[in-house]
Amino acid sequence: MCRADHHKTPFSLPLMGDGIDEAACRAATKIAQKAIAYDNGQRYEEAVYFYTEAAKRMFELLSQKKMVAIMKRTAMEYLERAEFLKRELPRLVASAQASRSPVQISLEKAEFCMIRALDLDEKRKASDAKSLYEEAIQLCLEAIKMTNDRGMQEKLTELARRGLERAEALAGQVREEEELEMLNQLPAVPDNDEIANLRLDDRVPPACGKPATPVPAPPTVSKRGEGLSKQEIAVLGVTSKINGRSYVPFLSVDLKEKFSFPLPFTDKDGFLSLTEKQKKRLKGWMRPSEFMENPAIIRQIDSGTIKQTVVSDCSFVASLTIAARYERRFGKQLVTSIIYPQNSSGQPVFNSDGKYMVKMHINGVWRKIIIDDYLPVDERMGLLCSHSQSNELWVSLLEKAYLKVMGGYDFPGSNSNIDLHALTGWIPERISIKGEKFEADKIFDKLLTRFHRGDCIITLATGKIPEEEASRAGLVDCHAYALLDLRKLDGKRLLMVKNPWTHLRWKGRFSENDKESWTEERKKALDYDPDAAQEKDDGVFWIEYESVIHFFDVFYVNWNPALFPFTFGIHNYWNNTAGPVKDLYTVAANPQYRLEVNNKAPTAVWILLTRHITDLADFAENKEYITVLVYKGGKKVYLPFDPKPLYDGTRINSPHYLCQMVISDPGPNHFTLLVAQYEKTKTIYYTLRVYSSAPFHLSPIIDQYSVKKKETGEWKGKTAGGHRETFDNNPLYHLSLEECSDDHSILIDLRGPKEYSIALRICPVSFVREGKEFYQKETGLYRSGYTVITLDGMPAGTYSIRPSTFITGQEGPFILGVESQRGFTLKRVQ
Repeated sequence: MCRADHHKTPFSLPLMGDGIDEAACRAATKIAQKAIAYDNGQRYEEAVYFYTEAAKRMFELLSQKKMVAIMKRTAMEYLERAEFLKRELPRLVASAQASRSPVQISLEKAEFCMIRALDLDEKRKASDAKSLYEEAIQLCLEAIKMTNDRGMQEKLTELARRGLERAEALAGQVREEEELEMLNQLPAVPDNDEIANLRLDDRVPPACGKPATPVPAPPTVSKRGEGLSKQEIAVLGVTSKINGRSYVPFLSVDLKEKFSFPLPFTDKDGFLSLTEKQKKRLKGWMRPSEFMENPAIIRQIDSGTIKQTVVSDCSFVASLTIAARYERRFGKQLVTSIIYPQNSSGQPVFNSDGKYMVKMHINGVWRKIIIDDYLPVDERMGLLCSHSQSNELWVSLLEKAYLKVMGGYDFPGSNSNIDLHALTGWIPERISIKGEKFEADKIFDKLLTRFHRGDCIITLATGKIPEEEASRAGLVDCHAYALLDLRKLDGKRLLMVKNPWTHLRWKGRFSENDKESWTEERKKALDYDPDAAQEKDDGVFWIEYESVIHFFDVFYVNWNPALFPFTFGIHNYWNNTAGPVKDLYTVAANPQYRLEVNNKAPTAVWILLTRHITDLADFAENKEYITVLVYKGGKKVYLPFDPKPLYDGTRINSPHYLCQMVISDPGPNHFTLLVAQYEKTKTIYYTLRVYSSAPFHLSPIIDQYSVKKKETGEWKGKTAGGHRETFDNNPLYHLSLEECSDDHSILIDLRGPKEYSIALRICPVSFVREGKEFYQKETGLYRSGYTVITLDGMPAGTYSIRPSTFITGQEGPFILGVESQRGFTLKRVQ
């Protein structure tokens, strides 16, 4: 291989074996083919570049045993050819350029600059890439002046335009990349001791409700001045790591993402894991251009063509179905707007280089997901993933992006609330049909009105149905369905529903075989022909509301956040060592927030708690039951049911919990929002977001007490006095408040065995200054295991504190705690 006129022919890959990375081998092959083409075209600098790159990739694959060993010889040949060309480059280039015009030489130099710039661009070396783009632009501009050939001028102009576009995109990228890098370098979930160090700024700025924007909303984290503290950024960074891969918050710089490459893009994360059914039918992973004619992202939005294949997540396909229905009906992009690249009109476009970016709302913010266009196909070149009409990719790409985050095509499935929130950012509400509080008439009327306004999108799901009953009804147990329409017609309440399998339909009343129910008037009013429907089972059917109530378990409703002109969210964490495992006795350590709503008229306020999930196992077996409790007043709450909450949310193991309030009294109104759980097993990362039709102010409730002391004691023998005539035998403490003020605020709490009912009494002993008054205070009812009292405006002086159990003679330990804004002394005197 030492002659300059040597022409190699492209090699064919030998049969693949176990462990071989077919996609990477194919990519190396294409690079080698490009090198040979440049070599044969006497463009030796480009040939050296691609021979070297091909050999480098092949050696990496060989070292990892991802390429068959016999390819080592071919890799060596490419490397030798590259070395030979480098040695002879001046002579070879001079010889080749002798037969070319100066314009052609400049064009080739500019093209080579673009090749290297794109490579550096992909490697995030913005400064070096920008220099090469600018060099290519300069070469093109100079060459344009040297020719009158219109075709050549257009070619040079287009190349310069592409270079200028990327150079401008990179101009402001350095600062943005630093922000992105900061998020990428945040640690994995910290140890308990380390998590306190995340509080880099103890002052979390108070956050006022801000006007909402049309959905999809801009990414919260990319905006400066939105009140994100360093701690919040750290929380978002920690929960960027999902199933071992990083999905960082979507930043403004991501709108300038590069999608064109010298060779088709291949996702560094490799192929997604498959279901067992997919594995059995898989022929291979192929790009659309390899098995489709004239592929496009979307030709015409149509919910009727969306089909679930052998992927298990029916709820996601049902979600895409109703999203497509919404886009077609209301003419607004709901989910196709989150696919990139896009044209100037914001429409997603097919990328022949195979790279796509999808923006999804996951773990509190919009996040960036990068995928390639490799899709699983069977022997007949049929897709083994969900799809829409032929040669259309939007369904397959959205499903691939979502399931990449969720761990693969073998993801066991979630529910449409979760899926649609990820796709749209719309507010998820779960309406249990089987629940005691289900108001059938009220719910139907609300959904009917709001659905036709475009305020919400709806799916519904069955629960467990006995096999024989499911077969007789034509339904699938534990299955998600898309709600395509709701109607109220001559006293009948009807729902148009689609099975995402695109086959197997309802067999009861108002099915296509029910001749009695389908009168001519109803068929005309609903534009439905049951006779035509009998000829093809597309999974779409009409069903009476009463049948839905009988066979289905839940409505999943996602509401347009643009209904609320004001919204704000806070990202935070709850350490698993803070407070008891169960918050049945005390909520003093629970995250709490003060909400002030400045309403002049009746106002809707919705509170959404989203727990961040970073592991598939957590999703499959979610053991964290969360909720939000709402109290009147806006002050810190210590006991879960004293005062009684205005809204006592049921603890659920979904990632989302929604509390819907209506405030009738004119404001300002003050509330305490308390994050609660049933049995905390790990540190919880979460986002608390408020949506309101009136301005509001949301901020964490900060601990106001700076001086804290604890005393350990016990009720034993005579001191186990109980609450009756021997009450004065109980342990006694003296609390002395500093003389500097007669306006002390203190907190006193008592912890004892959970099975004991306990209480406190506080009495004045003496005051520092005459004329001061303070009367005896008690914690009230005896409570299990924990009680607390807060006191304001206490004069300087000495007070007695007596802890007691309800039952006389009950022995056991206790902890007495006192907290204050100022100094004090606490000592046991009995």
